[in-house]
Amino acid sequence: MDNFYITRWFDWAFPGTSSRVEVINRLLHKLGCWVSLQAPRHSGAMTNVEQRMNLWHFISQVLAYGVEGDLVELGCNQGQSSVLIQKVIDEHDAARQFHVYDSFEGLPTVRAEDGATPFVAGQLKTMPELLLANFARYGLRPPILHKGWFDATLPTELPDKICFAYLDGDLYDSILISLRYVYPRLSRGAVCVIDDYADPSVWAAAWNKLPGVKRACDEFFADKPEKVSFIYSADMSHGYFRKI
Repeated sequence: MDNFYITRWFDWAFPGTSSRVEVINRLLHKLGCWVSLQAPRHSGAMTNVEQRMNLWHFISQVLAYGVEGDLVELGCNQGQSSVLIQKVIDEHDAARQFHVYDSFEGLPTVRAEDGATPFVAGQLKTMPELLLANFARYGLRPPILHKGWFDATLPTELPDKICFAYLDGDLYDSILISLRYVYPRLSRGAVCVIDDYADPSVWAAAWNKLPGVKRACDEFFADKPEKVSFIYSADMSHGYFRKI
């Protein structure tokens, strides 16, 4: 992989704190409070090394074992994960197609099922041109791009067979819609990774600011033979399941 997913191709520096915040932190420490202010999650990098390693292993596995179908990413933003997925495809089975889906309008309306999330509608808005520019930056062929809300694109624009799916819809509605349309198209042995799936009963330190993701998964899989499992991803969170 020539370190594409770890250090060689990406700047892993997370946003630092401002001088004002550093002064406040020093004052808090002098007062005996060891809680520090820091840059919020999602203010800079959208993924970390552990998450990229998870993706690399799962994608490599389904391609090595010849699981039928193409690959999809639902919620691609500027392609921070998309470029890695395409890199693995090119190195293991370049005949596979890669489809990415995003509204490019930011997040949809936040519902009560999303709990006390700090995110709001319209946040994370971006442009398709920025995603395509990232593919050009790394000399990768662009994915098949599907622009629009999931309930408009997924019913008719998903591949018939899917070997790997990465669901990064952030909110309850987006994840539930994604599962409804992706699940029936997953081939036997296919892997689906779900971003922001946190299970505090397994890993209390997992990032859990989007609880609607797990709620949608719990509801969807209540009558399914598969169950979503939490997989370690350091300060962020991933869940996954394999289609039976």
